[in-house]
Amino acid sequence: MFSSPTVRVSFLFVAIALVALVFADVAITAANPWKDLGRFFMGIVTPDFFSSEGVALALLRTVAFAFVGVALGGLCGFVLSLVYRNPAVRMFCAFIRAIHELFWALIFLQFFGFHPLTGVLAIAIPYAGIFAKVYSEIFEEADPTPGRLLPPGTGVVSAFLYTRIPDCWVQLRTYTAYRLECGLRSSAILGFVGLPTLGFFLESAFSQGHYSEAGAMLILFYVLIATMPLWVKPKLLPVYILGAPFFLGEGLPIVWGNVERFFTQDIIPSPLRNGEGIGSLMPWLGDVMATEALPGIWNTLVLTQIALVATGLIALLTFPLISNHFGGPVRRTGGHTFLVIARSTPEYILAYILLQLWGPSMLPAVVALALHNGGIIGHLIGRQSSAIDLRPDAATGFNRYTYELVPRVYRAFLAFLFYRWEIIMRETAILGILGIYTLGFYVDSAIQNIQFDRAMMLILVTALLNIGVDALGRFIRKKLALQTMPTC
Repeated sequence: MFSSPTVRVSFLFVAIALVALVFADVAITAANPWKDLGRFFMGIVTPDFFSSEGVALALLRTVAFAFVGVALGGLCGFVLSLVYRNPAVRMFCAFIRAIHELFWALIFLQFFGFHPLTGVLAIAIPYAGIFAKVYSEIFEEADPTPGRLLPPGTGVVSAFLYTRIPDCWVQLRTYTAYRLECGLRSSAILGFVGLPTLGFFLESAFSQGHYSEAGAMLILFYVLIATMPLWVKPKLLPVYILGAPFFLGEGLPIVWGNVERFFTQDIIPSPLRNGEGIGSLMPWLGDVMATEALPGIWNTLVLTQIALVATGLIALLTFPLISNHFGGPVRRTGGHTFLVIARSTPEYILAYILLQLWGPSMLPAVVALALHNGGIIGHLIGRQSSAIDLRPDAATGFNRYTYELVPRVYRAFLAFLFYRWEIIMRETAILGILGIYTLGFYVDSAIQNIQFDRAMMLILVTALLNIGVDALGRFIRKKLALQTMPTC
């Protein structure tokens, strides 16, 4: 068994997670967590859909921000994908997608304020980098034969439109629809920084102990995600995209002087801004690294590695819930419901809820990251396992799981897991805004203290860390010859 490279790598990551667990702050610190958890679940089963007049408007604006942000990101990403082979373009796209949507929102809030442009750009910019990468991979995998059959003298643009686009259309459409679902989750959590989406009302309901109201919001959000195939129709997309900007709200007017000051003064390192000279820059940078960046990097890595392994365990345990090779239709329906809830709940919202119930530690973050990402991978692996044909005399029960299915889906499982490694890292960093001592905690503290130069330096560190983990994940997938598959 240990002669297999995939098994050796798996045990290596499990060992790293166990070591990280020794250094992690994993505890339940709330005085009465089970009582609070019971009140929360009671709110879920007794939702109050009419408690707040703003819930319907919040859902509408959540959808509006998602459509505008994803549409703008998709358009820019498509253009960038055409020149993605350029190393400078690849690095640019890697950088912008390495910064989480909430970090982008915190940046734009400093000079755009609570204007709809803040939310739209916070979604569109990282999504443009993601779209560019995935669209480029889809175009590269397209069959080149139709292009060779074109008559001589056919223009490059015409050849692309008439051969490459039709061949890739199904993949482009499928991935864009999937990214729209991700956009809805991103739009929802923007409310936690003050934008008028679902997260804003959810945070307000929880802070006041209105669990039935919070439960109603979560249920409506799940219904919104689950019914997307019913209301997101190709013929209606132009109507949605053209109409969405009118439902973003007006917000506060933009003060362009703040924009100029942000780029010419606020983000300039304080030694240079105060005229202390270039010699004082290194001590300032050393202080940022020693007191904020390095502790944030350490906690981010510790939490990421624990959450990565926990994600894998949940995915392996849950994919049989929807596999055709286990149970009957009733069980699979229940499994689908559980995985839809798990993957539809943004990690940030789930971590916020668990922090309110269990108190501040890394445990809520680990559980939130593992449930969300494990739900996504479990759903994908479950669908893949259903397509496997078993022999008539194949083992049943637990032996079917361990000896028949897991070995046959394990390489795909690792491919998905290492693909999401960088995504888990991005989410781990941003969860610091909730009070966990990852990089996001120090970014948020610097912004609260009006130290935008330190905040931008820490965001840059976060982006470089994510790029490094993404590169390492690609290296491991390549060494193990794992097929890469884009996921949200």
